[in-house]
Parts: sequence; structure tokens; C-alpha cells
Amino acid sequence: MASDRWLYAWALASVALGAASLLVPLYFVSIGGGTLMLGVLAGVAAAAGAPGALVFGRVADRTGKRRALVLAALGMAVVGIAGVSLTESEWLVVAGNGLLWFAAGAVAPVLTLLVTVGHLEREWPGRFAALNRYQGWGWAGGLVLGLVWTTALSGPLGAQTAQRTLLWVCAGTAGLAALLAGGWLPADPGDAERPRPSRVARAVARARRLPVRSATFPVGPGRLYWLTRRTRPRDLRSRLTPALSLYFVAVVAIFVGFGIFWGPLPLYLSRTLSYDSGTVFALYLVSSVGSAVCYGGAGRLAERYDASVLQAAGLLSRAVLHPAVAVVGFSVSAATLSLVTNGVVFVFIGVAWAVIAVTAASIVTRLAPPSIRGVALGLYTAVSGLANGAGSVLGGWLGGQGFLLAFGVAGAFVFLGAVLVTVVWRRAPQDSPEQSPLAG
Repeated sequence: MASDRWLYAWALASVALGAASLLVPLYFVSIGGGTLMLGVLAGVAAAAGAPGALVFGRVADRTGKRRALVLAALGMAVVGIAGVSLTESEWLVVAGNGLLWFAAGAVAPVLTLLVTVGHLEREWPGRFAALNRYQGWGWAGGLVLGLVWTTALSGPLGAQTAQRTLLWVCAGTAGLAALLAGGWLPADPGDAERPRPSRVARAVARARRLPVRSATFPVGPGRLYWLTRRTRPRDLRSRLTPALSLYFVAVVAIFVGFGIFWGPLPLYLSRTLSYDSGTVFALYLVSSVGSAVCYGGAGRLAERYDASVLQAAGLLSRAVLHPAVAVVGFSVSAATLSLVTNGVVFVFIGVAWAVIAVTAASIVTRLAPPSIRGVALGLYTAVSGLANGAGSVLGGWLGGQGFLLAFGVAGAFVFLGAVLVTVVWRRAPQDSPEQSPLAG
């Protein structure tokens, strides 16, 4: 429909974000970035989206100026990507990448408002799904663009030049998306037409969010704003059940482990294993596709079996798969066999992520008292994002000591998370929200 044309502009912007999510770390490695600084790069990116979502979400609520906010965010993304391409200073690349992911986080809650304009409340979950579909496939398209571009041009131009030119293409793509959005975004509604933020927050809490994700940026900061916009810390503390609190401890361990693994991974693949940029893009792409094709099946399994058991199984798989990436690289001498084996490992990493991502919302919803379920989901997003950022920095430091050590520690943290999830599963029946005296 004509009113949805702006979604094509956002899909185009998502192409730029998807390509940049891996391109910037690879460019960082090509200019000489070390493991610790690569971890800092990933950690800043993981942490930058949340404040962007909180700031822009609040401004959008209060002013209703959604068009201007979307265009401002896309403009910041262009500046961030272009700034990275024009420097070889590690700290300036960190800053430019941080601005990019601040912008990506900032635009998310505004888009959530925009997609509801002109639609009945009962239609909102379907609208959120459409937004995620455009965004997810745009993101995957960005990874495909990175694969094709770097494979085709790294030979004749050199790896760093090919990466820099692709950064220019990403900046241009985000700029074109801004121009199209300027013409296609719906007009800002008047006060009487604005969807009530409280209703949007409830609809977001009900909606299942299953985009095609990049493993380098696994957090959805847009949900953080909507699900915590009216958080009262004292009320939240009084209503957290022991099982839910323990699950959040597990979430910290899980996402610290994820950050330790993904943070230094681009350097390991490109320098230690000597994979070219196209090959690295291909590995990330098969992981994302593995997740995308399994979200539906994971959701159906979660409806038939206990979500905690399924998540523990997914986590145990990741606990083995993370160090397996290093073991394969160091033990399989034949280059082709090593690449094929790692490709299979990355597919299973993506499949395991689909199980973990789908079951997390079910676990939080089941453990949280009804009165704080939306807030608890937002808290999950915040905790996972902060833990992922901290893990990325720690992974950068550990990678400097040795990648087998780093990926082994990553697996150990994820294994600890699996153990804690199992403990939660065993104690949840007697500590569920329906039986807890704290349930409201």
C-alpha cells in the first residue's frame, strides 16, 4: 500500500546497517586494530543503542516530531559511516561506529510509533512484524552486499580499499534512504491522532520480535524504551521473584559469554585464519540465515515443550560451538576443510541463537508477575545489552592472550548460564508468578 512506501526506505537503510555491522570491524582490523581495541569497538557499539532509544523515544513521545527524528537518526548514521571511512585512527573509528549504533538504536522506538499510524490497535502486532520483516531482510541483504563487494574487489583494489569503498556505498545507501524517507514518511499526526504510548508499550510487550539478526549486534534497544518507559525501580524490586532474579543472573553470564566470543572474532578470522573479507561475510551470513530459517520452528517447539529446557539445550550447544571455532582453526590444517567445517559450525551457532532468542521472551513472561511483565522484558534487553558490551571488551583482552583461551572462556560463561537456566527450571514450579505472593 502507498502509505507503507517508507518501509522500503527503512529496508534500504537496514542494508547499510547490515553491511556496516561487520564491515567496520573488518576495516578496523585492516588499519591495524588490535584485539583489545576491537573488543572496545564492539562493546561501545553494543552499549550505544540503548541511550539513543531512550532519548529519541522520549522526545518522540513528547513532541510528536517523528519525521524529523527519523531523518536526524539516518543523518547521524551517514556521518558515522562516512567518518569511519575517512580515518585510520582507532579511536575515531570507535567513535564513528558508536555514533552509527546510537543512531540505529535511536530510530527504533520512533519507527515503532510510525508503523502504528492509521491502524487499529488490534493490528499493531502485525504492523510490528512487518517492520521487522523489512528490517531483517534488509540487514541480510547488507551481508550479501558485503560478501559480493569484498569478494569481487579485494583482489584488484586490495582489501582495505575495497572495504573503504564499501563504506562509501553504505554511507550513500543510508543517505538515499534518508532522501526517500523524507518524501515517503507519513506526516506527523496531531495530538488527537497519536497512538497512546502506553498502548504501544503493551502491544510491543505482546508482540513476538523475530528479525534476522547480526550476531555482532544482538540487542534490540528499541524494545528497551517501550518496555521500561514507566519503570518504577522500587516497585520492580519488590516484585522480582527469586527465580526471575536468578534468570537475570543467567542472562548476564550468557551475554558476557556471547560478547567474549563475537568481540574479537573478526580479527581471529581475518588475521589468524587469513580468511579474506568475503569469506568472513559469508560465515556471518550463514549464521544469520541459520537463525532466520529456524525462528519459526523454534517458536513451535517452545509452544510444545518447556522453554527453559529448550534454552538450556541451545546454550549447551553454544558453549561447545564457541571454542569449536578455535579448535577447528588450530587443528584442521587443510584450508578448505577448515573453512567448510567452520561454515557448519556457524550454521549451528545461528540455529542455537534462534532457540535462545525465541525462548527468552517465554521464560521472562512466565517468571515475571503479570504487573511487571513488560518491564521485565525491557530489563532483559537492558541487562543483555550491557553484559554483551562488557563481554566484548573482556573478549578483546582475552583474545590478546590467545583465541583458544578467549573462546574457551566464552563457552564457560555460556555453560554457566545454561546451568543457571536449569536451576531456574527446577525451582520455577514452586516460584512461578501465579503462586508467588508478590504477584499483582
